[in-house]
Amino acid sequence: MVDTMALLPPFIRASRMTRTLARPAVAPAPADDEVLLDAPDGRLGPALVAAGRGAYEPAAELLAVTRKRAEWEERDRYATRLAAFARSRPEWLDRWRAATPHDPDSLVVAAQLAVDRAWGSPARAELLRELSPLITAAAQGDHRDPVPWRIALDHARGARAGHRYFEELWEAAVRRAPHHFGCHVAALRYLASAWHGSHRECMNFADRAAQDAPEDALVQALPALAAFSYLSDGCGPGVPRERLDAAADRAIVLSARFPAADPWSAELRNLLTYVLARLNRWTDALEQLRLTGPYATSFPWDWESDDALTRFLTVQEEVRDAVAHGLTPAPWHPRSGHGGHARALGH
Repeated sequence: MVDTMALLPPFIRASRMTRTLARPAVAPAPADDEVLLDAPDGRLGPALVAAGRGAYEPAAELLAVTRKRAEWEERDRYATRLAAFARSRPEWLDRWRAATPHDPDSLVVAAQLAVDRAWGSPARAELLRELSPLITAAAQGDHRDPVPWRIALDHARGARAGHRYFEELWEAAVRRAPHHFGCHVAALRYLASAWHGSHRECMNFADRAAQDAPEDALVQALPALAAFSYLSDGCGPGVPRERLDAAADRAIVLSARFPAADPWSAELRNLLTYVLARLNRWTDALEQLRLTGPYATSFPWDWESDDALTRFLTVQEEVRDAVAHGLTPAPWHPRSGHGGHARALGH
């Protein structure tokens, strides 16, 4: 069994004052036909449009800025989205890599793309092992950058690397960015795979990480992600309801720090809506839907349906009806069996 403390070195825990945050202004709820799925934010959108035309320069400039400013959370998300786009439209990335083969920004997108392509193969472990030189090159591009190390953590899990090797990667990642959300998600996924069914251990890891992180860090949402894993799985010992509520409450505080109808925070709020609805906290779920505005995200709804947007709209309607009419829709029982958990926190 993996030792969570080996994956999360002890931090000095200081008492923190809880601030009362101003509630963001909320626009009227959008009509169903106005809801957008996985809409990019204002920085990523132009880079994707240019990539669709075959031009890599805006993407290169965007990632270079995130690296220069040490915007690691943004860099991770943008690199992931650009790699996803390149799966079907790779020509712009090919030109980018040909023009600047040692560019740290093109290397990180190429490494993410290679891992994504290998992940769905029956020969995943073998294919991933062949990618080690590419991931190493990305990690050497900028020694401050934790994103290649997050990719390396995902790579190690998929390649079935041993616990000691994973822990070495983890230590290297958190030296660069102690509270980087992507690296913590990668570690949580690894623990979920290693401790299949032991959701309490995953909750312990997530809670410790959130307690030791700044109040505005995305890691504050990690317990909610662990709660999602439990609620969408249903195997292993039960997690006390109060722990699930505490995870949701922590994410609610984090959500309040973002403006309403904000594409950047949309996935957090979609995840939180899922968790709150599964806990039958309808009023809180409705508030998150109002804050979300027109921005639906594939995760977590694609776990339940191949049509993520329709599933989001269905749950939105259920939540609205429950609040408006004082009704209690049929509860979403945790799933049985072992298939759901791997997908819930899978690649």
